[in-house]
Amino acid sequence: MKVGILTLGCKVNMYESEYVTNVLQDAGYSIGDFHDICDVYIINTCTVTNTSDIKSKKMIRNAIKRNPNACVVAMGCFIEANKDYDQDGLDIVIGNKDKSKIVSILDDYFTEKKMKRVLYQEKFHIFEDMYITNFPGRTRAFVKIQDGCENFCSYCIIPFVRGKCRSKRKDKAIEEVKSLVSNGYQEIVLTGIHTGNYGVDINTNLASLLRELVTISGLKRIRISSIEVTELTDEMLDVLMDYDVIVDHLHIPLQSGSDEVLGFMGRKYDLSYYYHKIQSIRNIRPNISISTDVIVGFPGETDEMFEETLENCKKFSFSKIHVFPFSLRNGTKAEELSNHILEKEKKRRTKSLLSLSKRLEIEYMEKFLNQKVSVLIEQEKDGFSYGHTSNFLHVKISGNLKNNTFYQVKIKEISYPYCIGEL
Repeated sequence: MKVGILTLGCKVNMYESEYVTNVLQDAGYSIGDFHDICDVYIINTCTVTNTSDIKSKKMIRNAIKRNPNACVVAMGCFIEANKDYDQDGLDIVIGNKDKSKIVSILDDYFTEKKMKRVLYQEKFHIFEDMYITNFPGRTRAFVKIQDGCENFCSYCIIPFVRGKCRSKRKDKAIEEVKSLVSNGYQEIVLTGIHTGNYGVDINTNLASLLRELVTISGLKRIRISSIEVTELTDEMLDVLMDYDVIVDHLHIPLQSGSDEVLGFMGRKYDLSYYYHKIQSIRNIRPNISISTDVIVGFPGETDEMFEETLENCKKFSFSKIHVFPFSLRNGTKAEELSNHILEKEKKRRTKSLLSLSKRLEIEYMEKFLNQKVSVLIEQEKDGFSYGHTSNFLHVKISGNLKNNTFYQVKIKEISYPYCIGEL
């Protein structure tokens, strides 16, 4: 049977979909393009915003329409948040537990020929172990080391759909990274729902894991998908100082540049704490790239508060800002807040912050003009090769270079969104 898999949302979903792909192939299924006619469609859904919900439902309907005779599976966060979701033609629904059992779930469905709902009322307490040795078509491999979140920010549904913080055993995480490196991957991305909280449930922490991973022979780069500023402890800063295998890039969500809005959001830091922490990081790594997330149009955010966000984003000198207009999620504390912002105003603020982000990105890129950098080649297209540096500069080089290979390159000009390099 041919299976088409579509992944929506975060890097954790990407990892879990890759695991599902691997176990299905091992069970004898062939993997096809989701947009082709397949016997089974799997949509790994997202619910982080209203737009995510809309897209998840649309992709489910599209699969049903494409082949009404196919077995259509919807799994993940949208399903977890909408346990009673039903759609004619949808055959299997799976929440965020037991994705790893997809083969036996499909076997049961084809035996019984009736709709299956694999959902649980209890909170998740155990890390659902998955193990991947290969990411076909990628030079950067992901390892999911953590799941769940207990921050309960007022705008966020994720703690309700992903459950308590839980971690992959350290020995298993190390074994998985070693296996990927032995299969040729030189860059590993550690990912999770709340990655920086790794180990809180198993008497260890992220710094301790990193100190062991950096010793793996052949591993050239370790990235952390995202980390909260409060988790950049002195121990983590020591690791950044000691090991250049850990890349020169951190993604540290800010969410707002106004202390008042951070209070509305239920964030666990203020701007002074955030600023001094990133200054400490830059004292250790002067050229580090620090990207961030910012939500605009949060209920109660005045024009003055938004202007404060713009000014603080300039002050913090981010290399990139991922901008999200506030999206109301049912069941969150933000649902009860007053002074909601008009959509038109949210769009204006989004556009303004994205414009600032582009300016800051170019300013950061320009620091590396005429500098030599090391680029890991990831793609060749139309006579050019593309790759990223440790600090996540996207470099474009003339010529067909060898994939998954490091090249020393000089940055000659900036042509946004690329740095143009030559060997």
